[in-house]
Parts: sequence; structure tokens; C-alpha cells
Amino acid sequence: MATTNFSGRRGKGRVMRATTGGVARWIGGPCAIILVTSFVIYVALTFAPGDPVAQILGSRSSPEQRAELARELGLNLPLLVRYWHWLTGALTGNFGISTTFRQPVANILMPRIATTIYLVAYSALIILAVGISLGSVGGVSRRLRPYVSALIGFGIALPGYVAALVLVSIFAVYLGWFPTFGAGAGFLDRIWHLTLPAISLAIGWTAYVAQISAAAVREEEGREHVMTARARGLPPALIFRKHILRNAAAPIITASGLSVAGLVAGAVVVETAFAIDGVGSLVVKSVSAKDYDVVVAISVLIVAVFVVMNTLIALLHNIVDPHRKASDS
Repeated sequence: MATTNFSGRRGKGRVMRATTGGVARWIGGPCAIILVTSFVIYVALTFAPGDPVAQILGSRSSPEQRAELARELGLNLPLLVRYWHWLTGALTGNFGISTTFRQPVANILMPRIATTIYLVAYSALIILAVGISLGSVGGVSRRLRPYVSALIGFGIALPGYVAALVLVSIFAVYLGWFPTFGAGAGFLDRIWHLTLPAISLAIGWTAYVAQISAAAVREEEGREHVMTARARGLPPALIFRKHILRNAAAPIITASGLSVAGLVAGAVVVETAFAIDGVGSLVVKSVSAKDYDVVVAISVLIVAVFVVMNTLIALLHNIVDPHRKASDS
């Protein structure tokens, strides 16, 4: 009886340790990365060239006026105190006051975040649908492989701003099918306005996902178990789905996740080119205006997206690869 109780306590202890380790790994680790990154960004912007007080008041302001505004903005406080105030406020949704718009940063970000989410989600659908499909065709079909490789190479080499100019020139100016600026209002109007920006943003990442997918599928296609399945006369579609694509899922998931995370950073160029009021265009204006609270909030948001996506990639790897999950535990 005592042995049974002892074994039960040991089992509960293992469960508790596993639970604690899982929380530390999947929640504590990402939160720590975001915290450290926010501090580094805050410090870097503090020592960056430029004076937000002088930017607001102009060069003709007196030293007394600058000192008074610095006190109002809290810029006269020590660096660590200012960061602590920012951090405690950010945890409650208060990211400070924009010196350019003279209103809370959260009020400025919320409508722009919605626009960027539409753009990123639209681009992500293009990347996943076209990238994985194109890569799968290039990995399986020997006849089409050279054409797919050439198309992938062209997509990787094409800069986003060049793609934006070409798409605007052809489909907006010459053909008149799509608008050249703005994000639209309402679901269908947003889709219409964001089609060209989403394609411009997705081209490079689609080629990257297609390249990784083609390499992974091509490697799995030559495996012994795939040859055995073909020798048994299994349908090609079943062989591809069960024996090739499933085993090639790990690198495809990694490439897809990193691509979706990279869309947030890439939106800076595309939103500026198409005059879209999103997070990307806002950070460009805020940097030039030395609006540090807005820049810090957006920078931390981009870092948080990358951290969350990396965590989701690791979780998906554990789901699709049970052997890795067992080895990690």
C-alpha cells in the first residue's frame, strides 16, 4: 500500500514538473524575449539622434519652453524610470501619448492594426495557397520542375516595391481594374483595394515557401517507403498526401510561419507605396517625427508577432512529428 502511494506521488510529481516546464517553455520564454526586446528598443530609441521636444516646438523655442515640455512628457526622468512607467502602462494597454497626434498611442494603433491585419491575412492566404501548391508541383513533376524553379527564382529576386510599381502600372493605371491607394471600407471594398498590395507583399514570400516546399517534397519523394507504396499500386493522390506531404510538413510549416511573421515587417514598404493607413505607414511617419512612444509600441508589436509565430511553429512541429515531441519531453 505504501509503495502504491509512493508511486502515485512520484507520478503526480512528474506531471507537475512537466506542466511547470511546459508553462515556462511556451509562455514564460516568449514573454521574457518580448520583455528584453522592448527594453533594448526603448533604450536604442532614447539614444537615437534627434530631439522630440525640438521636433514639436521648433528651432525658435526657448530653453525654458523645451524644459517645460520635457517635464510634461516625462523626458526629464531617468531612463530606467521612464521605461518602467512605459512597461507598467503597456501591460494595461496604455502605450503612452503620441507627441505628433497628441492622443493615446492605443487610440491611434487600433484602427490601423485592423487595416494591417486585413492586408497580412490576405497576403498569408496567397502565400499558403500558391506557395505550397507551386512547391508541391515543382517537387513532384519532373517535367514542370525547371519552369517552377525559374518562376521561384524570379519571385525571390523581385523586390516588393518593384512589384508594387509594376502591378499599379498594369492593373491600376493601364487596365483600371483596381484602385491605386487606400484600404477601402467594408469587407468587399477592402478586398478590392487590398488585392494589389497583398500580391505585392506576398510575391517574395510565396516564392520562398514554394522553394522550401519543392525541396522538402522532392526529398520525401525519393524515400524508400514512397517507392514501396508505389510498388503496392496505391493511388498517387494517397501517396502524395499520406507519405510525401505529411513527412515534408515540418520545413513547410517553418517556412510558412516565418513568412506570415515577416509580412508585418514587409507591410512598411507596401503600405507606404499604396498610401494605406496601416501600422507600416504609421511607423515611417513616427520615425521621421521622432514620435518615440508610437515607434516603440509598433516595434514591440512586430517582435511579439515573430515570437508568437515561432512558438506556434514549435507547437505545430510537435503535433505533426510525434517522434520530436517524445524526444523533447
